[in-house]
Amino acid sequence: MRAVVCTEFGPPENLVVREMDDPAPGPDQVLVEVKAAAVTFPDTLMLEDKYQFKAAPPYVPGGEVAGVVAAVGDDVETLSVGDRIVGGLGTTGGFAELAVVPAETARVLPDGVGFAESTGLNYAYGTTLYGLKYRGELAEGETLLILGAGGNVGLSAVELGKLMGARVIAAASSEEKLDLCRERGADETINYATENLKERAKELTGGKGCDVIYDCVGGDYAEAALRAIGWGGRFLVIGFTAGIPSIPLNLTLLKSCQIVGVFYGAMTARDPQLRDAISAELIELTSTGRLTPHVSGRYPLSSAGEALRALMDRKALGKVVIEP
Repeated sequence: MRAVVCTEFGPPENLVVREMDDPAPGPDQVLVEVKAAAVTFPDTLMLEDKYQFKAAPPYVPGGEVAGVVAAVGDDVETLSVGDRIVGGLGTTGGFAELAVVPAETARVLPDGVGFAESTGLNYAYGTTLYGLKYRGELAEGETLLILGAGGNVGLSAVELGKLMGARVIAAASSEEKLDLCRERGADETINYATENLKERAKELTGGKGCDVIYDCVGGDYAEAALRAIGWGGRFLVIGFTAGIPSIPLNLTLLKSCQIVGVFYGAMTARDPQLRDAISAELIELTSTGRLTPHVSGRYPLSSAGEALRALMDRKALGKVVIEP
């Protein structure tokens, strides 16, 4: 098979495509002919050895794939050859023509759900559903402010926030990204490249502040957003594409608010029942058309470096996938 290989830590332009031996499924695993693999921000961090989960070169990037089951290992009873599935690999192995997926993470896709639309579903939408529903307890009618709303994870928060009945304020760094947010259901938008994030968020809430803040950006934007939170609000920490912020903790006292960590990847290992419930809900929402993930970029294996660069430079809109 052909696969994208990181031979040494460094920029995505150093990735190479190589012929490798076809993998074989072990017990409780399935071999998948990969039709689409999600490209995610953790993939970019791992290339430079900056992520909490490590992979020693040479390794194949990519942590979630969708495709067709080509073979099943021993003890696999719930899946068969020919099944259309989406599944998590952990952190590596997805940017290839074939991938081995643990049977416990594989979910059968309804015929109407595309491979590109489903892969990355757990990474982005799983993170968001876990964050908004189980960590932030977002309620119908509340105001949700989303930082980095034009990216894959942020856009999932726009869509799921609307499905949960929230008033959604999408904040991003360009009008192109905000146009997409409005198309996907955002009620209001803030361009934090040209507008004051704190002041504009307060203005849009009539001075009350936001009930829930979904922050997958960090950096200087985090404190500005926290200053726009309402009394008893919940600030959800998702990620740090703009760097890890330092937050004055007196702000939490003044607003009687909470700063809540959302680590979906760790939760899936600690609470398999919740993981399965979230995955089942997402597939149901997608199969019924209530959720329609936006795919903005489709790249072949030979252009994996370009796909990762688009994420690193914050130029990607919505979801980006590799299609072997």
